[in-house]
Amino acid sequence: MCGIAGTVDFTGNFDEDPASREVARAMTETMACRGPDDEGLWTTAHAALGHRRLAIIDVPGGTQPMVLDDPVTGETRLAIVYSGEVYNFTELREELQGAGHRFRTDSDTEVVLHGWLEWGEDVVTRLNGMFAFALWDVRDDELFLVRDRMGIKPLYYYATPDGVLFGSEPKAILAHPSADAVVDLDGLRELLSHVKTPGHGGYRGMHEVRPGSLVRVRREGLSVRRYWQLEAIEHTDDQDTTVARVRELLEDIVSRQLISDVPLCSLLSGGLDSSAITALAARQLRDRGAGPVRSFSVDFVGYEDAFAADPMRDTPDGPYVRELAEYVAADHEAITLSNDDLMDPGARAAVLRARDLPLSLGDMDTSLYLLFKAIRGRSTVALSGESADEVFGGYRWFHDADAVNADTFPWMAGTSGPLDLSRSFFDPELLTALDLPGYVEQSYRDALAEVPHVDGVSAQERRMREICYLHLTRFVQILLDRKDRMSMASGLEVRVPFCDHRLVQYVFNTPWALKTFDGREKSLLRAATRDVLPASIADRVKSPYPSTQDPGYEKAVRGDLADLLADSTAPVRRLVDADRIRAAVDAPAESGTSLEVDRAQMENVLQLNAWMERYSPTVETS
Repeated sequence: MCGIAGTVDFTGNFDEDPASREVARAMTETMACRGPDDEGLWTTAHAALGHRRLAIIDVPGGTQPMVLDDPVTGETRLAIVYSGEVYNFTELREELQGAGHRFRTDSDTEVVLHGWLEWGEDVVTRLNGMFAFALWDVRDDELFLVRDRMGIKPLYYYATPDGVLFGSEPKAILAHPSADAVVDLDGLRELLSHVKTPGHGGYRGMHEVRPGSLVRVRREGLSVRRYWQLEAIEHTDDQDTTVARVRELLEDIVSRQLISDVPLCSLLSGGLDSSAITALAARQLRDRGAGPVRSFSVDFVGYEDAFAADPMRDTPDGPYVRELAEYVAADHEAITLSNDDLMDPGARAAVLRARDLPLSLGDMDTSLYLLFKAIRGRSTVALSGESADEVFGGYRWFHDADAVNADTFPWMAGTSGPLDLSRSFFDPELLTALDLPGYVEQSYRDALAEVPHVDGVSAQERRMREICYLHLTRFVQILLDRKDRMSMASGLEVRVPFCDHRLVQYVFNTPWALKTFDGREKSLLRAATRDVLPASIADRVKSPYPSTQDPGYEKAVRGDLADLLADSTAPVRRLVDADRIRAAVDAPAESGTSLEVDRAQMENVLQLNAWMERYSPTVETS
């Protein structure tokens, strides 16, 4: 796992321009948090490729940027900066060796280079993993920007009159003088709507390489090609065969993702998803004689003792975490956080820097960052249960007829979310200009138009395929982006086994009746892993990532917001309705979900103000 950055300028010459190389080096340096172990910069006449490395595979030999010489002429043919992991690199390496390729290292990066030389662009269809890379073809003077199928690893680009800027995160691009930090109305709509439009980069002129896509940059301009997307395939396996196939895939996925030359662990919440991954990893490590699986969880001071059930969470995680850890004999550690930890200005600033945009989930972002920071002191790679809910249909709204049948994104149906303008803290005139309902409506229609269908199915089956597609292409991107940013801010690589494209494609085409054959959520996953789990965890109801229930935290948030309102120079003041915020700050705290919604809005305003202070962006409201 690493951070990449660079620039292409077809009118310049990086080899003869030290100032341009220094700009490229500065862009790369912004990625230091993603790659604390090493750095490098490679230049040719029209391209500069920068790399910050987090060493995972072939620690001594996998340094980057990495080049590949032409076997005939001996001249440099390809150069690459690469972030991520290719889990099937060993098989590909053997195949390439059989075709006559000779390797200098044991790294997966070199396999990608040789694969490109052998198969060209088609090598991306052979890769199993999470990755984002930039490859420069010296002979043809062109750059390729490539992102994995599910968009686990981020990659942004910004077209210039003479080429392109690129980076793992927006901050790398914004470090170049040609890139302006401008957020226009569309950018604000993305920030406030919770939509995550594929390809939208937040800042004007900035784009994100869409999952499963390849961007080609030549003198003539840019072109984009999708090399993978979900397909509609008739599912013919019966229930037993389907469950067996899911288990077979999970066994293979976990086995591949346990490969690491540095310490590895799992993230454990005590829910079905993370427990299944931890249990499968524990069994495979034990069979290899590699010792117990290490696992980590997050908790809050006093959380379990004072826990109160609400519409989102029926039970605290702690008892289930301890039960699973004991059941699989894990070497487990709980990272316990206090209100002071969650309100720590340094931690909150780190979250903002990691995000680059004020896309905050409040204490859930801060606690995730602090969890990863603590883990990084003990491990470098972590397996996560992220995305199982999107793949197997785990969220409660999947099973709520009103949410399913609502003519919008189901996670927005019937909630006090971005479309409930009566609770918004933003200026009414700005909300009118933004027209968030219209933006969400158009985004929803665009997404529905992409859904691949099979013929001869019921209306309900057709609708559930749409619901699954919306989650796998929109909602999952919000969570994957959050997990990547919070983990890489600490130099921790987080792997997501449930995002293996083979599993995603297979389960996507499984009929909804099979996904819920026992009348519950995630039936297939439960059946495929029940034998490695305690019954209490296999049967546990979905519980989201924890949020502190300590009233002292909300009090601190309200205090910070009151201080902001008292500051007439606060940059966010021109975007918000101060009277409405003041009324919310002074109102008695509500309980349950409504408390989280209002608190989240308060934290969003604080984060927006901090972002405006840090980045000094141009925010266009008309």
